[in-house]
Amino acid sequence: MGYTIHKHHHHFTWDNAREPVHEIDPGEKLLFEVMDSSAGQLSYQSTEDDVRSVDFARVNPVNGPIYVKGAAPGDTLEVEILGFGPQSWGWTAVIPGFGLLADEYPDPYLKTWDLSGGRAQFADGIEVPIAPFPGTIGTAPPEPGSHSIVPPGKHGGNMDIRHLTRGTKLYLPVWNEGALFSVGDTHAAQGDGEVCGTAIEAPMDIELKFHLHKGKQIAEPQFETPGPLFHGQEDKGWFVTTGYGKDPVEAMKSAVRYMIDHLSTTYGLKPVEAYALTSVAVDLKLSEVVDMPHYLVTAYLPKSIMT
Repeated sequence: MGYTIHKHHHHFTWDNAREPVHEIDPGEKLLFEVMDSSAGQLSYQSTEDDVRSVDFARVNPVNGPIYVKGAAPGDTLEVEILGFGPQSWGWTAVIPGFGLLADEYPDPYLKTWDLSGGRAQFADGIEVPIAPFPGTIGTAPPEPGSHSIVPPGKHGGNMDIRHLTRGTKLYLPVWNEGALFSVGDTHAAQGDGEVCGTAIEAPMDIELKFHLHKGKQIAEPQFETPGPLFHGQEDKGWFVTTGYGKDPVEAMKSAVRYMIDHLSTTYGLKPVEAYALTSVAVDLKLSEVVDMPHYLVTAYLPKSIMT
């Protein structure tokens, strides 16, 4: 195992003037000790009152930056995800003013998860498969100055791609000398869309290996996955809601509302609980765009989570 980038080697903004915390040669491995996305503002003992006081200026801490020797603008950095350390706990929250249906869920909600047994139980009879990945990962952007860590961008950032699991190779454009790579915001599980604004946010270790492709420029991140995109027992099938709209965001909202209604009426969940479960377990897909400006979004609930 290579050098460890400890959790105190973190930052809360992207800035290509930030001094690197470590230098590596292409081909090296690094272990990153990652905090949860609240940077310790929430704990396993936290309550919904604590959610109200979360400081958004101190969310999504990323470890780094890492200077990759020989990397220069116009190159591509390959980041191979080798594995993840054990997860002991995590949290999912509805944060006032944040999320796809923020106007409809103005009050805070918090679910803490015990992950120590390798399981993520939401409630009796509902269990989400653990499939860890980094929510925020990237190189420093080319523009000077301090940039928010919250959104994604052409450098990577808070992409929240749940398929960046073990064995994946992520390709990132290099915009600065040394690439200035950082990673954090690890999740134990998430649905495509992360609709309530959070996944199973969990501190954990992540081991990465770095390769450099000289003179190969890409405009935005790309990646390769080693196998199927689903986790769990796909043979049990899915329950799917659809949402139509002339705006893809409105179509997404409709599909999510119908899924919340299904989870509430079928499994007895409170609407806010169903909203949170949709965020960590349901996949949104843009199923139809050919008849623009008419869009169809589908939301896939894996039946396998109902034990």
